[in-house]
Amino acid sequence: MSHHHDDIFKLHTPDFDQLNKKLDRRAFLTKTSLGLGALAMGSLLGNELFGGTPKAAAGAGGLEADILKALPHFAPKAKRVVYLFMSGGPSQFETFDYKPGLEKLVGQNLPASVRQGQRLTGMSANQSALPIAPSVFKFNQHGKSQTWISELLPHTAKVVDDLCIVKSLYSEAINHDPAITFFQTGNQLPGRPSIGSWISYGLGSDNNNLPTFIVLVSKNGQKDQPLYARLWGNGFLPSKFQGVQFRAGKDPVLFLNNPDGYDGKDRKEMLDYLTKLNQLQNSAYGDPEVDARISQYEMAYRMQTAVPTVMSLKDEPDEVFDLYGPDSRDPGTYAANCILARKLLEKDVKFVQLYHQGWDQHGNLPGAITTQCKATDQATAALITDLKRRGLLEDTLVVWGGEFGRTVYSQGKLTPTDYGRDHHPRCFTMWMAGAGVKAGLSYGETDDFSYNIVKDPVHVHDFQATLLYLMGIDHERLTYKFQGRRFRLTDVAGKVVQGILA
Repeated sequence: MSHHHDDIFKLHTPDFDQLNKKLDRRAFLTKTSLGLGALAMGSLLGNELFGGTPKAAAGAGGLEADILKALPHFAPKAKRVVYLFMSGGPSQFETFDYKPGLEKLVGQNLPASVRQGQRLTGMSANQSALPIAPSVFKFNQHGKSQTWISELLPHTAKVVDDLCIVKSLYSEAINHDPAITFFQTGNQLPGRPSIGSWISYGLGSDNNNLPTFIVLVSKNGQKDQPLYARLWGNGFLPSKFQGVQFRAGKDPVLFLNNPDGYDGKDRKEMLDYLTKLNQLQNSAYGDPEVDARISQYEMAYRMQTAVPTVMSLKDEPDEVFDLYGPDSRDPGTYAANCILARKLLEKDVKFVQLYHQGWDQHGNLPGAITTQCKATDQATAALITDLKRRGLLEDTLVVWGGEFGRTVYSQGKLTPTDYGRDHHPRCFTMWMAGAGVKAGLSYGETDDFSYNIVKDPVHVHDFQATLLYLMGIDHERLTYKFQGRRFRLTDVAGKVVQGILA
């Protein structure tokens, strides 16, 4: 190791404080290659790692400190969340919102009385007609609840009595990026904290060796719409609260492993002195990100031991792989990520989010949605079953859904076997299961065309308020002051959906 390394560790002499009064940090780092490396590493880690203990909000002052002391606001129903985000907008017609009457109207133009002048996307606005396209897939009733489920979801049908299916979601965004951003952050424009970051900020961690908020992205999802790290970002919250993406492969978390040629024996000693340097900077400038950086380094150190264990599936019995399906043996698939999600929840990771792309089916919908359901149905149902038999479902909230729904009319040419569907934000289906929600319930209703809501509408902010409520948080009281205004996940709207609560 270079002589700069020795220079750094000489700073533990009794003259340490006096020396650093004479040598500001910028000059010091300019003269030390290891210091520059540490700063670069901190910059990288600052975007990927954070400390997740309840002390993570240290440095918050005034009302923010009082807010955090008061959390949770009431006894939580759920201790943890796993959010299965189906990116692209799954069609409610081919999954959960059964509309048998449409078969008599196939090919007819969508009535103006139903459309009610609602906005269309640029992809179908110039069509000469908006022909009604019934689903080509059969529906059957399942479970004690006798809930209608598509033949595309035979495994989900087996656990339908554990689900709370909400058919009356609606959004304000009609295009993917603002719609996903709205669901994840409460605002259509980038820059706000994600829902997992808000929970991390408010509730802290129950596991000191793993992040509070972890993200898994399917490697085999159809990449029709991009995903951005800002969807699980911290926005204006301190960087320690952002989501950490775990990946399949030898480096599950980027920049976590030691560099080649370094055995890491003195890592803890290095971190101790790096902490002293950071504390000096914090004393001089009062920058809250310094505390974030200190906790990031410490978390990274602990994660070097914890991550390889939790990411390994070698100890899972064949019965588990059989339950989740053949894809579960292939790391990085949606099915394998569902097993990892269960393992992370067992370790008391508070918020786990899976993203699976490929639900944006403007054409060839029957073929494309069959592929999507085959890739996700068995593993999704298996996760419910697995959590339930391990006693985790009773205090874990499972969420499934995308950013909006699809249109009743066909985008492009309608044939007896093929059609597409455009974006539709005015009504769509999601479901929840587990802690705090009524099992075997279908909530809300849409009209005969699944174009408008006729009973119990649920806005995106209502969904967010309800999720926070189940975690013991009053969505109106969890705020953060930024640029002179106190922000919250639900902005200035949202109400808890009492009708779905157990």
